[in-house]
Amino acid sequence: MNSFARLLESLIFSPRRSVKQAHLVDWIAQTEFPDRGWGLAALIGELDFPAVKAGIIRELAADTTDKYLFELSYDFVGDLAETVALLWPKGKAADRQEHSKDEDVADIASLTEIVDSLSSVSRAEAKPVLASYLDQMNLSQRWTLLKLATGGMRVGLSARMARLAIAEYYRRDIAEIEEIWPLLSPPYAELFDWLEGRTDRPSARGRAVFRPMMLAHPVDDASLDALSCDDWQIEWKWDGARIQLVSAEDGVRLFSRSGDDMSASFPELVAPMSWKGVLDGEILAGRPDEIDSFNALQKRLNRKTASVKMQQANPVFLRFYDIMFVGETDLRALPLSERRERLEVQTEHIDHPHFDISPILQADDVAHLARLRDECRQSRLIEGLMLKAKDSTYQAGRIKGAWYKWKRDPLLADLVMMYAQRGHGKRSSFYSDYSFGAWKDTEDGQELVPVAKAYSGFTDAELKKLDKFVKDHTTNRFGPVREVEHRLVVEIAFDSIHLSPRHKSGVAMRFPRVNLIRWDKPVEEADQLSDIKNLI
Repeated sequence: MNSFARLLESLIFSPRRSVKQAHLVDWIAQTEFPDRGWGLAALIGELDFPAVKAGIIRELAADTTDKYLFELSYDFVGDLAETVALLWPKGKAADRQEHSKDEDVADIASLTEIVDSLSSVSRAEAKPVLASYLDQMNLSQRWTLLKLATGGMRVGLSARMARLAIAEYYRRDIAEIEEIWPLLSPPYAELFDWLEGRTDRPSARGRAVFRPMMLAHPVDDASLDALSCDDWQIEWKWDGARIQLVSAEDGVRLFSRSGDDMSASFPELVAPMSWKGVLDGEILAGRPDEIDSFNALQKRLNRKTASVKMQQANPVFLRFYDIMFVGETDLRALPLSERRERLEVQTEHIDHPHFDISPILQADDVAHLARLRDECRQSRLIEGLMLKAKDSTYQAGRIKGAWYKWKRDPLLADLVMMYAQRGHGKRSSFYSDYSFGAWKDTEDGQELVPVAKAYSGFTDAELKKLDKFVKDHTTNRFGPVREVEHRLVVEIAFDSIHLSPRHKSGVAMRFPRVNLIRWDKPVEEADQLSDIKNLI
């Protein structure tokens, strides 16, 4: 447990992906199975304790801490597990732990013992079991235990990064690991038995498993200057979610670009098929003849289940643009031009109820391409252009010079900061999550209406200035939220904007982020809501 606690701290305080991965590789090297498997499962969200939820942690806090003190502390810290870990009353055992050197701290229990304990408890038993552990642990151990229990690690580590660390340590191709990952379950005994030479690699034959996907680089001026349109397949970049559909003998599955199984969220898209193979494409809201916005698609994304009513109210479909397998025949070594021909032929045999294929565009030269890109702004459904070399084979990752994405320029709006809230993890001490408003005409004059939330796009130095501004200009408090004096204008960049009855303003922005802090601009000159709606 101690080594896992140290790993979490290292991950939180390491901003760079490469450093996080290095810490994880070191931990894998030093950790025995099954602790290694359970830790990986916890990091990527594949570990769940049905009887231990955040509500239990809150009840523990209520039993041991003054309510007002807890609320003030939680508001400042911004993280439930960290707040309870800090406030937990220390017994003699924990007190000795707190004052021991790091290398002398006792391991109260192994990670496996804790997982076994939390997996087997009932809801009634959960509180005393957690309390017993907490009484014996130091701060770092308490925090790790509570993070493990609630499942919200928030250490900036994706499932793919974890698989990359495994591949690096065992010197294996990441594609070999990603392909069989859907066949595995924590603590991944079959995986480590294969990696350590005790058994053969689990077979993916006849199984609906994920294959690593090919990604695109942002286009640059040098690439455009050297581009001959005759050598490139040109498509729209659709405003949906990248997916991979796999149909095999054991069923049909839908995967995200990082290999997460999305099947439960879209049951109508994984209906049984007689056709077998692997297709690459996009999930879009609406129907092929009436596509809806990404805002509509968000209602379906990240849901554990989707009722029939939800499916009917928010239909979705698949738009394919590449084919990787037909049956067990691997087509990835073929050039894109041949794969596209195979895809068009196979559409007559693919018995999927909700799909079409992405059309190919024609362009004479780069100037023509630029005009097509400019047309994207006329549609809320298209993000830009995809440029794919016709001779490119299908390879995992971003292959230099093979595929490019040429996104439309972002939209910009000058908005007024209205509210702020503390962030999570390493940002838990800063007000880093902001709400911004635009001016709206009312009978009583102009008022600000919230139109966007943003928590990215600024540097660490800018974050400190924004945090100070919030603290110096707070006018009201609503739990963890601070209302601030309306005196700071921020230029917000966003990819698109849509009508949304769920929001007071009537609009929702796609991927808003801070583009420029306008310390110099008077708030009266911020944008009007009517002007922003005109961008739809």
